[in-house]
Amino acid sequence: MSPVRKLTEQTVLFVSVVKWFLLASVVGGLVGSSTALFLRLLDLATGAVGRLPLHVLALPFALFASAALVHYLAPEAKGHGTEKVIEAVHQRSGRIPLQVVPVKLAATVITLAAGGSAGKEGPCAQIGAGLASAFADLLRFDAEDRKKLVVCGISAGFAAVFGTPIAGSIFGVEVLFVGGMMYGVLLPSFVAGITAHQVAAALGTSYVRTAVHDLPPFSEPLLLTVLAAGVFFGLCSLLLIEALRGGHALARRWKIWPPLQALAAGVLLVALSAAFSARYLGLGLETVEDALAGATIPWYAFLLKPLFTTLTLNFGGSGGIVTPVFFVGATAGAAFAQVFDLAVPVFAALGLVSVLSGAANTPIAASILAVEMFGPAIAPYAAVACIISFLMTGHRSVYPSQILSIAKSSSLQVGLGQEINQTTPVYAPRRRTLLAALSAAWRSVTRRIRRD
Repeated sequence: MSPVRKLTEQTVLFVSVVKWFLLASVVGGLVGSSTALFLRLLDLATGAVGRLPLHVLALPFALFASAALVHYLAPEAKGHGTEKVIEAVHQRSGRIPLQVVPVKLAATVITLAAGGSAGKEGPCAQIGAGLASAFADLLRFDAEDRKKLVVCGISAGFAAVFGTPIAGSIFGVEVLFVGGMMYGVLLPSFVAGITAHQVAAALGTSYVRTAVHDLPPFSEPLLLTVLAAGVFFGLCSLLLIEALRGGHALARRWKIWPPLQALAAGVLLVALSAAFSARYLGLGLETVEDALAGATIPWYAFLLKPLFTTLTLNFGGSGGIVTPVFFVGATAGAAFAQVFDLAVPVFAALGLVSVLSGAANTPIAASILAVEMFGPAIAPYAAVACIISFLMTGHRSVYPSQILSIAKSSSLQVGLGQEINQTTPVYAPRRRTLLAALSAAWRSVTRRIRRD
């Protein structure tokens, strides 16, 4: 290759780096500032509703208002936001109507302030992706560059909400595919995530960090315990996924006016909170923090949260899914530790990241999240538990628009390149099983012995 050709190639690459650094910085700044505004409005609204007498009774009317807003102004804002962004990337080249941004912000604040069981990251991802899509349209970008900017919006939203810029950046490029990553978006994704985190922090957004200090020294029994916990967390991820899927199917079969459907779901949520506890309403971060601190948590908490969440998100409420995933993971880890007399904070932390790994099919982002949230000492155990949970969940996800890039077992046939909700795994055992391979090797050895 001639020196001129080399110079041309490197010049093009340099210009590309500068281009995406600047664009991702702009997207990160937009998402960081909008996230800070959203979280501030959410705090104010939650405080105002919390001061009302019998404030839990406001939940049915809040879900009614949220469903009406979405139904009439922006149907694309329905449900949990990250799923809609993934769907837009795969089906519409990342095109998201700009009206989704204010509608999603308002509907989510209404839902969460009144006690709807949902998260705060999905709306930020969808708001960020909507702003990125509008920015791409303003600059007349083609479909490929628009998708890149929208992925930056996902990463920036996650990073700004949880204060985890590295995990958030990886999450944005990992969550689109099961077993694949968009390497071409790594640089802008990192720049957008870091920028969004810094801007949100500068605007007053605070983050809670809980370092896990009482990790026992490494031993083979501990590793085996983590392996068992990973299997358990994978099953918990599956429970949450199936609860959301079942609620979605039920809501579609219930053919009534969506706001009225949301009102009925709100009444049921109020009744359930009276029967069990109000801890399953809202974000539930207090319960997550209690589990990470080693406090006693009802063993069935991880079983009830999926019910509250599916009633909220599938019947008219607006919000994200990652915060409920954290709740399920942390409380499942606490229950596991209580049953086997283990360190509750350690396994609550492992559960939090492992259920995210399994439910969202993001083992790399979840493993990095463990380091950013709980410190580097937990990293080896978190990585093992996250990978096992990812495998145990199977070819399912809380984001059914994810594209399958791999089969999680060579004995399963799946529709690679298809969305998760469009394929059904089929058991197809390989012709050459392990037992057959060992038998053939044994016969080969015995034949050599006889010849010798």
